[in-house]
Amino acid sequence: MGPTLVIELAERPSWTVLDEFHALLRELSTHCEQSRPWLFDVLVPLERLGLATPAAGTAYDGVASFLVHVLGPGLGDVDIFEAEHADDEPEVRALLGFTPTHAVNVSADCNRPVDHMATALLTAAIAEVLGGVAEAELPGTQVAVVSGLPGVRGVVGGDVPTALGSAEFLRAWVVRPGFHLLK
Repeated sequence: MGPTLVIELAERPSWTVLDEFHALLRELSTHCEQSRPWLFDVLVPLERLGLATPAAGTAYDGVASFLVHVLGPGLGDVDIFEAEHADDEPEVRALLGFTPTHAVNVSADCNRPVDHMATALLTAAIAEVLGGVAEAELPGTQVAVVSGLPGVRGVVGGDVPTALGSAEFLRAWVVRPGFHLLK
């Protein structure tokens, strides 16, 4: 499994917003299958995320595979949502400015550098539709890089530093030298 980013939501999205989210997944992907409620298996061509396609003759086909999972009461996998939020740090909630009621996990199936970039860009596109705040665990070398980026609410320290920010933050970070997500 490749990198995962989380979008924390302050409230359950409306059905209209969820319809827009589903339309976005269908628009960006060449394959969008809902294997169980609110768990989507999608294949996204890199160029639809604004990334260059690979050179002819490379082993990589220019498509990234993701699992996109909406979690929380009334939507999907409440138990997973509650388990993932059982140990929420007060510092994270303070930066968020709310207690999350729902979340969206965006996970790449592979761990190549392009999958890290594609994960950030897909998460940014989803966050623009659903709202919320992206939560990204950082390699230690990236703390100084992300701290001053636009759209960053802040970075919480600890064993695994975590940045919280908007879609703008993810797009600004992905083009920085050394960009890399933690798994």
